Amino acid sequence: MRSGLLSVIIPAFNEQGNIERTFGAVSGILSENGILYEIIFVDDGSSDDTFLKIKELSDTHPEIVGLSFSRNFGKEAAIFAGLETAKGDCAVLMDCDLQHPAETLPEMYQLWSEGFEVVEGIKTSRGKENPAHGFAAGTFYKIMSRATGIDMARASDFKLLDRKAVDALLLMPERAPFFRALSSWIGFKKTEVFFEVNEREIGTSKWSVLKLTRYAIQNITSFSSAPMQFVTIMGIVFLIFSIAIAAESLYKYFTGQALEGFTTVILLQLITGGVLMLGIGIIGHYISRIYEEIKARPRYIIRRRIGGNK
Repeated sequence: MRSGLLSVIIPAFNEQGNIERTFGAVSGILSENGILYEIIFVDDGSSDDTFLKIKELSDTHPEIVGLSFSRNFGKEAAIFAGLETAKGDCAVLMDCDLQHPAETLPEMYQLWSEGFEVVEGIKTSRGKENPAHGFAAGTFYKIMSRATGIDMARASDFKLLDRKAVDALLLMPERAPFFRALSSWIGFKKTEVFFEVNEREIGTSKWSVLKLTRYAIQNITSFSSAPMQFVTIMGIVFLIFSIAIAAESLYKYFTGQALEGFTTVILLQLITGGVLMLGIGIIGHYISRIYEEIKARPRYIIRRRIGGNK
C-alpha cells in the first residue's frame, strides 16, 4: 500500500457561489480519511468574483493554490494548467459545481494506493439535464467513440491520475488537447469507480448546445482524422453512383431511348456540389488546426497566482 500527496484540480468559470462550498466538501472528506492534499482552483477568466473567493480562502488555508487566467481559455486549458501546477504523487480532476461527488475521492485514492495508475470516474446516469443538451452530449460521445475507438459514452473528466500518467500527459505538445480522450490514450494500469451525477445547487451550466457543438468539432478534429476519411468514403460512393448513371445513360443511348437528362443533371450537380463544399469545409478546418499548432501559442496565460510557491 502506498500513500502520498493528492492534488485536487478544480477548474472554475463564474463559480463564485460554489468555491467555498466545494472547498468545504473536498477538504472535509479528505481530512476525515487522513489523506494529505492540496487543492488547486483554476479560474478560467471569470467575470464574477470567483478568484476573489479563492483568494479569501487561500489567506487562511495554505493547502489552497489559486490560478487566474488573463481571459477565458476554456476547460481543457484550465485542466492542463492544474496538472502543470500539481505537486502531488497523484492528481484528481473534478468539477467546481460538485456534480462530481467529493464522497468518491477516498475510494479513488484507495484504488491508487493499491497500485492503479488511472482511476476513471464512470457515470451511472447523467442526472437531470435539458433534453436538448442531453441529446447533443450523447450524440457527441457516440461520434467520438466511433472516431477514436475509445468508449466514451459514460466517461467523464472526473478521474485520478498517478504522477507517471500526469507527466505523460504533460509531454504532449498539442495546443488544443482533449483531456478525456488523451487520458485514455496514454494507457497505464486502469480501474473504474461508479458515481451518480449530483444536481447542481448553485448557478447554471455554462454549456449550451452551441458551445457543446463547437467543443465537439474541436475535439473530434484534434484527436481523430475520421472526418477526413468521411470525405474519402463519400468520394467512393459518388464514384460508384456516377458509374451506374453512366452505364444507364449509355444503355439508353445505344437502344435509341430519349434521355430524361435535365432533372437528373440538376440533382446530381446539387448533390455533388454539396458534398464537395462539405469536403472542402472539413479539409479547411484541418488546415486551420495545423495553422494553430504551427503558431505554437501558449495554451493559456496566467494573470495571477496565489498560494504554493507563488
